[in-house]
Amino acid sequence: MPDTVGYAVPEEYGALFRYLREHVRGIDEAILSCHCHDDLGLAVANSLAAVQNGARQVECTINGIGERAGNAALEEVVMALRTRAAHYGVGTRIQTRKLYPASRQLVAVTGSPVARNKAIVGENAFAHESGIHQHGMLRNRQTYEILSPDEVGVSRSQLVLGKHSGRAALADRLRELGFDLDEAALNQAFAHFKALADKKKEVFDADLEAIALGQTGAEQGPWRLLALQIQGAIGRDAVPSASVRLAHEDGRIVQEAAVGDGPVHAIFAAIERATATPVTLRQFQVRALTTGEDAQGEARVEVEAEGREYRGRAVSTDILEASALALVEVLNRIERRRSIQPAAERMALP
Repeated sequence: MPDTVGYAVPEEYGALFRYLREHVRGIDEAILSCHCHDDLGLAVANSLAAVQNGARQVECTINGIGERAGNAALEEVVMALRTRAAHYGVGTRIQTRKLYPASRQLVAVTGSPVARNKAIVGENAFAHESGIHQHGMLRNRQTYEILSPDEVGVSRSQLVLGKHSGRAALADRLRELGFDLDEAALNQAFAHFKALADKKKEVFDADLEAIALGQTGAEQGPWRLLALQIQGAIGRDAVPSASVRLAHEDGRIVQEAAVGDGPVHAIFAAIERATATPVTLRQFQVRALTTGEDAQGEARVEVEAEGREYRGRAVSTDILEASALALVEVLNRIERRRSIQPAAERMALP
């Protein structure tokens, strides 16, 4: 029984399920399912009200992703039922330690970031800045943390990884973060880790997540960034320029240069020219992935091309390189879709 437009409130949505259980003959032989949207911010509350009144299937999504304001967030429903088990009297078979890694994986795939204050999986979900909160946490963690971060897969390990750390230490930390890599994937991750550790004094969990999720700048073809050079200039009338060299999986090596209003604009113009794929930039964001002067920078781009929206994300210790890699990721998605589209159209022919 769906609340497709997110109009219901918990009391009336729960009453709907209660009414059906009381008045429909043979209802006990059916599984009642709820499907709630979050237009009024009540999707999780409505879903929990349905569970209290007999629903035993909750249709929900990781990070609450979905139409308009989204659907009920899987991680919030699961942890509410787990944390308040005595109140609801039901549980799930969800492996809660996989919630945070699954959330991060979805962010990597879709390019849609999670708000820092998002419940359960947001970066601030287990952060305490207030002095009185910190004092309470030092005395007893349960004062301000109703659930433990490791329950949802957030690592609180103090082990510091650096250039002298070995493969076993990396594998152990990745497992703590929810990534159980096979031998080949671990070897590749270790190579990226060593390369990063040579640039940074310490490698943080966010860095390791980027490595495990394949967001290190080693984008999946067909295009691959080989070289990037920026020529900057200072002053109101200055015109920055950028040159790029890209390799295509068909063996081509393409080199192009362009000027722009700034270094990022010049980089994007050069890459678009090299790939012969014009795009319209809709959004561009950069942020520090970790802390410190040697922190990796994360770049996110959202573009429109050929009537569709595409998102890309990449990280690097050089924010300009991260920006270039993020756009290359987007262009790879566009080209992969081009290669799939003709086949799909052939299958649709009568």
